[in-house]
Amino acid sequence: MTNERRLADVVELATYLGVPVTTLYAWRYKRKGPPALRVGRHLRYRWTDIDRWVADQLQPSDRPNG
Repeated sequence: MTNERRLADVVELATYLGVPVTTLYAWRYKRKGPPALRVGRHLRYRWTDIDRWVADQLQPSDRPNG
């Protein structure tokens, strides 16, 4: 299994984004953050969804050729 296929957990995503884990839970409650999957009691994130969400957060002036 490649790293691209492995799902991220909340601690990995919080570290990657540089935000507290509680922020991820708050974003999920408010439906603001990257989409999450429930695996039993646990939240998991697909890296493709994370990359898409991060790209969507860029302001028009932050985008290349924007």
